[in-house]
Amino acid sequence: MFEALLSNRTVSVLVEALPRILTAGLTMTIPLTLLSFFFAMLIAVAVALVQYANVPVLRQIARFYIWVIRGTPLLVQLFIIFYGLPSLGIMLNAFPAAVIAFAFNEGAYCAETMRGALESVPQGQLEAGYCVGMSWWQIMRRIVLPQALRTAVPALSNSLIGMIKDTSLASNITVAELFMAGQRVAARTYIFLPIYCEVAVVYLLFCTVITKLQALLERQLNARGFQ
Repeated sequence: MFEALLSNRTVSVLVEALPRILTAGLTMTIPLTLLSFFFAMLIAVAVALVQYANVPVLRQIARFYIWVIRGTPLLVQLFIIFYGLPSLGIMLNAFPAAVIAFAFNEGAYCAETMRGALESVPQGQLEAGYCVGMSWWQIMRRIVLPQALRTAVPALSNSLIGMIKDTSLASNITVAELFMAGQRVAARTYIFLPIYCEVAVVYLLFCTVITKLQALLERQLNARGFQ
């Protein structure tokens, strides 16, 4: 069995496929992940601040958004945006549709992470900010958010790693990312197990890089005193 897996043809296909898989990962999977996570963080911070400040009406809207997104599968959300919206006259290409779906999906989860991190900051620090004449926004930007970010970094990094792997779902709406590149090679050569193992190794490589960057970011935040 192992001899068949490591035959000359299999090794040749793996060597030939690796550049294609890496290229798809670097040109599609990574940009899709970073863009989606950037917009997800904007959504998450806004939604978390609305809940933290207990803004009437907006807080209920935020909770409804989180409830709907967390209660429905990401794949269904992708299909609604890419295949469903055209029936309403909204046409989107595959890549921006994937970015929107991943951003809204991850934004709901990250919003809860950020809300918990914001609530972990002692209320006395807000009162101290008011005492020195700061506005609410200044207190958030200079005191609360930096400390909340330090608390949230490990969980947010896990979310980013999860998003890298979840981008494989984008192949279902024709985004030619890393997983689709592997699928195409496997379908053409009928070498499935070795190709999918190679795809898994590339995902593992990307996630390992993110893990190292997470550790570096945590050290930087600690060095700046965001304890």
